Amino acid sequence: MEAKATTYKFEEIEIGKVTCFNRTITPEDVEVFTLLVGDRNPLHIDENFGRNSKFKRNIVHGMLCASLFSTLVGMHCPGEKCLYLGQTLQFRMPLFYGETVEVRGTVLEKFDAIRIIKMKMEILRGKDLIVFGEARVQVTD
Repeated sequence: MEAKATTYKFEEIEIGKVTCFNRTITPEDVEVFTLLVGDRNPLHIDENFGRNSKFKRNIVHGMLCASLFSTLVGMHCPGEKCLYLGQTLQFRMPLFYGETVEVRGTVLEKFDAIRIIKMKMEILRGKDLIVFGEARVQVTD
């Protein structure tokens, strides 16, 4: 069953608001992502290659991790009725199959005249920062 998206009006979103959710990345997630985008790098999908890499196992596509920011924006904050305008990304460390991450967004700024919020975006495995960046989102309510 799919979760229903939250809907915040621009006026309801406060600077400092933190929104987060958890997600476990499964081998099936990686398989579907691979089929969808066509990135068949053996570091992600070939067990023997992964075992012989410096990581000693396969790693999840960085962009699969980063795509969870879209879930945060479109389903949690601001939720429905928003337009994702931009995202910066930095990849700090790998994520492995079966690991659970916390996807977190913090509202940094609001631009009232154009109804845009700037958010700090983070993906964490425990205390480890996996991916981070900044997003710009327009609230269209």
